[in-house]
Amino acid sequence: MEIESKYDPSRVEGKWYDYWLKNRFFHSEPDNRNPFTIVIPPPNVTGVLHMGHMLNNTIQDILVRRARMMGKNACWVPGTDHASIATEAKVVAQLAAAGIRKTDLSRNEFLKHAWDWTHKHGGIILEQLKKLGASCDWERTCFTMDEKRSESVFKVFVDLYNKGFIYRGVRMVNWDPAARTALSDEEVFYKEQQGKLYFLRYKIVGENGYALIATTRPETIFGDTAVCINPNDPKNTRLKGKRVIVPLANREVPIIEDEYVDIDFGTGCLKVTPAHDVNDYMLGEKYNLETVDIFNDDGTLNAHGLQYAGMDRFEVREKIEADLENAGLLEKTEAYANKVGFSERTHAPIEPKLSMQWFLRMEELAKPALDSVEDDEIRFHPAKFKNMYRHWMENIKDWCISRQLWWGHRIPAYYLPQGGYVVADTPEKALQLAREKSGNHALQLTDLRQDEDVLDTWFSSWLWPVSVFDGINEPDNKDITYYYPTNDLITAPEIIFFWVARMIIAGFEYRNLPCFRNVYFTGIVRDKQGRKMSKSLGNSPDPIELMEKYGADGVRMGMLLSSPAGNDLLFDEALCAQGRNFNNKIWNAFRLVKGWEIAPEETPLPAAAAIAIRWFEAQLNRTIAKIDDSFGKYRISEALMDVYKLFWDDFSSWYLEMIKPGYQQPVDRKSLEATLGFFDSLLRLLHPFMPFITEELWQALAGRRPGESIMISDIPAYYAETPDDAKILDDFDDVRDVIANVRSIRLQKNIALRETLVLQAPAKHDPAYDAVIVKIANLSAVEKVAEKTAGSVSFLVGAREYAVPLLENIDVEEEIVKIESEIKYTEGFLESVMKKLGNEKFVANAKPEVVANERKKQSDAQAKLNTLRETLVQLKK
Repeated sequence: MEIESKYDPSRVEGKWYDYWLKNRFFHSEPDNRNPFTIVIPPPNVTGVLHMGHMLNNTIQDILVRRARMMGKNACWVPGTDHASIATEAKVVAQLAAAGIRKTDLSRNEFLKHAWDWTHKHGGIILEQLKKLGASCDWERTCFTMDEKRSESVFKVFVDLYNKGFIYRGVRMVNWDPAARTALSDEEVFYKEQQGKLYFLRYKIVGENGYALIATTRPETIFGDTAVCINPNDPKNTRLKGKRVIVPLANREVPIIEDEYVDIDFGTGCLKVTPAHDVNDYMLGEKYNLETVDIFNDDGTLNAHGLQYAGMDRFEVREKIEADLENAGLLEKTEAYANKVGFSERTHAPIEPKLSMQWFLRMEELAKPALDSVEDDEIRFHPAKFKNMYRHWMENIKDWCISRQLWWGHRIPAYYLPQGGYVVADTPEKALQLAREKSGNHALQLTDLRQDEDVLDTWFSSWLWPVSVFDGINEPDNKDITYYYPTNDLITAPEIIFFWVARMIIAGFEYRNLPCFRNVYFTGIVRDKQGRKMSKSLGNSPDPIELMEKYGADGVRMGMLLSSPAGNDLLFDEALCAQGRNFNNKIWNAFRLVKGWEIAPEETPLPAAAAIAIRWFEAQLNRTIAKIDDSFGKYRISEALMDVYKLFWDDFSSWYLEMIKPGYQQPVDRKSLEATLGFFDSLLRLLHPFMPFITEELWQALAGRRPGESIMISDIPAYYAETPDDAKILDDFDDVRDVIANVRSIRLQKNIALRETLVLQAPAKHDPAYDAVIVKIANLSAVEKVAEKTAGSVSFLVGAREYAVPLLENIDVEEEIVKIESEIKYTEGFLESVMKKLGNEKFVANAKPEVVANERKKQSDAQAKLNTLRETLVQLKK
């Protein structure tokens, strides 16, 4: 293959992705290999690729590609989530734009529009993932509302209902007025809002006085059915046993007493609105109070709101303040900050509301899921998220699983004409149960009415690791028995309760096994100022545009350069530029090596090249061990940095410099073969991180047959490090220090690289590496001397002192001035260190490592002074 002068990702990426697909390298079927399984966190069908997806799916792809190269049968199952609330909102908006209201349509007519929208938009994000290089088994693509997944949902609902875990009842729920549906507690987030505390006058019946009550929600007074005081509150003793009149509503309600009331909050009087506050609801149950629901499903007031009927709740709050003041029923207002719940989906303020809903009892189901994480049967990375998980699981509440929507899995409950209901996973089974329950065998399906609600979207996705392998419908099929439990889940900590915990619960309930072995929590992608990326801030770049600009490999690397597990990623586009630069570095190194002419067969291996090959082989092996260790600890960014440094620093900056032939000179065959072998290993190490450029160069590295690919080659394996390996690595650190010091002298003294120098070495210097030092530092010789030459500049490597004679290359008088200045500075530095070490309080109280560091500064400064003074003496001779 001819290698172009510049790397062009647009020419490479599509070509190799099509090649991988054509050869079905991503596809997996059960066989005799060890499986490695990941199920994708299914993105919403409403979604397009954002930076969070980029990070999450890059990490998944790295793990899957690496497992595949380790000989495992890697299976990455893709799919999408039907996203009830979000999708229905999109379809409603689309219809509204065409002048159609949802209420103008039948359920089936609306669902036809929803399916049309899903078929048109639902696959967009999966196609975008292909541009990233995601090696998903696309033949296994699932959708939470496809036939098998839907059958699984209905079967699980029926099973849990029959086991007594699912029940129906009127409860206080979180109501989303924008989506017009109930939400689970986990779908509500709280943020502090600046509002007001309104002090209202409730006139005491039969008296001139009034009870003063503080509330943040004056619009709910029409739902008040009592006022509560604490029986131990002396300031409200006068109200005991009396009745008061609700302002504007002109309705009498009793004063009740309960220690629940906080004596110190507001006036110590609490308005009780059982239909619209969780705690008030409990008081209402306890004291058998009437429940008055004043809200319509859209957040407007109903007929109970009297003159405010039909107005939005927040509009009423503004108007009622003025009306109460005009009526003399508002004593004062105060600024007040309190936490308000918002819908996670629509961001509308939620409304506590009494509603008939379906619930799943969670406490008993949750126990094995809690134990599995506590016992590290399932490991969290980082482990700090165990505490969050434990707290939620130990305080778990019943899950409200019904939603007042049309798009989703319709609850398989069927109501009989004479009352009551049956639960079945098909209409035919429901009819059979209905006939048995009613004793009426003439009943027809048209006589039954199916529940109008759908199930919470998470009720389908909690089954995902099982249902993608059809493990609910066919519990013993070959896929579920082979691929389950899955290996790793890559997800964000904000859905640890929505999804992670519930999947673990379902896994134990339906397979009696954990659904995965490891959970890797990514951080939130933020901009470089630390702000969460959002459309409203305009700080979220388009991932497709980034990939067009920097290449998929460049963006993948940019995402990983600052994304330690569980910590937020401060994304900077400059990181993608760094990734692109690394691509160019790899490309140019490859072109350099492939551009060398080969010397005749009998050309011997140069001494410097022999050292370089032996050293890099040991360095490569040690780095493989570090990479393996990083992957074992899910420190994926660290693994990337290890291979990045190996290529950029060790291979390009040192190894290639040691073995490359002179200008327009050929390279010996052994050096070239070794170099191509190392390049092959480096490409294979890099492939999980940067799949496209590595495939392009691996194919060009040697003759390949059709159907060969780097992605199914073996990842380089670590071999046990020998004492000789350890010695050459340690020795070479000193060699690099020697060369670096010579280079530094050239820079300081402005001596060009083309000018050869002599290095004077001490008696303990090992000459085994002189060939490398001479070549890289451009020396005429390395000479062992008992005493360095006058006019030399010296430096220390460990305890050994080296010198470079420079009388012919420098202005002696100018150099004397420089050295005297440096001696003066170093003496001052040493004096400050000695003062610190002479402070008994510091030595006694500082950490041992801090004191040790100061002592090292002392010894280094003293050694440097000795060398500088000796050099000065030599120059003055």
